[in-house]
Amino acid sequence: MDLFRKLGRLPIVLTIPAFAMLLVVFGIPIFLLFLLSIHAPAFSFGSYEAFFSQPANVRVLYQTLEISVIVTAFCILIGYPSAYLIAAASSRARLVLIALVMVSYLTSLLARTYAWLVILGDRGLINNMLLDLGLISSPLELIYNRFAVYMGMVHVMLPMMILPLISVMMGIDKSLVAAARSMGARPFTAFWRVFLPVSLPGVRSGALLVFVICLGFYITPAALGGLRDTMLSTFIASQVRSSTNLAPTAASAFILLAAAMVVLSMVGVDLAGTRGQATKKGASSWLSRRSAAVRRHVAELLAPRRAKLWTAQLYRAGGTLAWESLAGRIFLAVVMFFLLFPGIVVIVMSFGAGSFLEFPPSSFSLQWYQSFFGDPSWTTAAWTSIRIGIVVTLFSTVVGTLAAYGLNSSLPRLRGSLTMAALSPITLPVIVVGIATYLGLVNLGLIGTELGIVLAHSTGAVAYVIVIVSATLANFDKRLENAAKSMRAGPWQTFRRITLPLIRPGIIGGAVFAFLHSFDEVVITSLVGGLTIRTLPLKMWENMRHQLDPTIAAVASLLMLLPFLWLTVLYALWWRSSSLGRPASAASR
Repeated sequence: MDLFRKLGRLPIVLTIPAFAMLLVVFGIPIFLLFLLSIHAPAFSFGSYEAFFSQPANVRVLYQTLEISVIVTAFCILIGYPSAYLIAAASSRARLVLIALVMVSYLTSLLARTYAWLVILGDRGLINNMLLDLGLISSPLELIYNRFAVYMGMVHVMLPMMILPLISVMMGIDKSLVAAARSMGARPFTAFWRVFLPVSLPGVRSGALLVFVICLGFYITPAALGGLRDTMLSTFIASQVRSSTNLAPTAASAFILLAAAMVVLSMVGVDLAGTRGQATKKGASSWLSRRSAAVRRHVAELLAPRRAKLWTAQLYRAGGTLAWESLAGRIFLAVVMFFLLFPGIVVIVMSFGAGSFLEFPPSSFSLQWYQSFFGDPSWTTAAWTSIRIGIVVTLFSTVVGTLAAYGLNSSLPRLRGSLTMAALSPITLPVIVVGIATYLGLVNLGLIGTELGIVLAHSTGAVAYVIVIVSATLANFDKRLENAAKSMRAGPWQTFRRITLPLIRPGIIGGAVFAFLHSFDEVVITSLVGGLTIRTLPLKMWENMRHQLDPTIAAVASLLMLLPFLWLTVLYALWWRSSSLGRPASAASR
């Protein structure tokens, strides 16, 4: 009895509910999936050999890697200067720009994909405009090709590159660049030699996040691409639907997972997010060691010329040129236009009175919104998504908060390993997570049930809650808890009266992201939902594949309004928590 009482006092015990759910729904199934891929207990690699023996499969794998690399490169080229300009802006402008990027990030993936269907289609915005101007006589082929895939994927992934970069750049000491400028360095030299190396961890983390997610991309390439643009995720999903033999599917999934793990090992980023670990691992990886050796060799060759320039420009004053400032503002305006304009187009088109979508509408009406609210198939799907989202949010918030609190109080080495395991559902390709979850729910007999969908969504939702609540706990002063315990407060009373009120904004933020993750999920839902349950995103996706029903524009517009609601809630909570903290700080002074 004393042993159980002592174990109950360990913070790591609080992580048991989260890891038990993760183990049953995802951990054990992915291990069984690997055994299926090697035909255990015979242990044959026949499924892998069959995959690579077919040139079509190899071509699909190559296309997946090629598209992922190119999209990641575009996101770096666009995202890095955007993040740099946002970080260098005034505090008020920075807040507005970050909010605009967050609006794009939080907007439904399906809504953003549908927007590009409307813009790039044969009778879409671009073709209609060019036809009306008489510049073309027939519609251009802007959709169902590689160009459309790149446009859609870069649009979806760009916020995921910008936001981590802003976080890193905001933490860089600007006096370092100022010191370099005061010593005669030109603006570009100061940026290249001082700012860029310090910001590389953000580039590495953002590029890794974008690349791994691109590997498992399913919705956007399937909606915007043609047969020659098929990615491995689409290939795997078709295998699940067309065959009861999971061995070839498992082999395809693990080939995709192997590609992601190779990149992870080469880049050497610590997914656990422990301080200092990412830099050490990145420096110790093979790619980093080779690039460092090349940089040292080039630096030795250029050292004499650099010394001469440094002497000539020592203490020369420098300032930002007017044309540079103007060019930066124009670039940032173009990026914001790229992120937000597709959504604006869909919202405006959804109020059209015609029988088809047009921009700008010749007349306005609410007919497509009436069509949505008057169609039981749409409203039933919407209510199903809301109901599932609420259950997932409540469960994930409680379980994820307990896990984050337990991890925050555990040993650093153990915390890093467990955090990496907890985040695996949102860091691995989504199609691999979907196949493993499908197998786990098949074994539990929960395919085609709302409980199965709740458990499937919760694997990712719990991870989001852990990330956000852990970030809040990182800035929490544990001396407050120790002071309460010194006044004979018990663990539960200390948590309820001291810890919970201070980390409440992080908990609510985690709940918001958990709901958005569940409400917008399509890939995993399509695998585990069976033929009986249709959520709103799933019905929207099925309609998008068969016809461009204008009712979808009304649904997409409603989904695009959700980010503004969530940002308002989060800002209100942040303002309230900061206003509550001011009197205490003023009293202490």
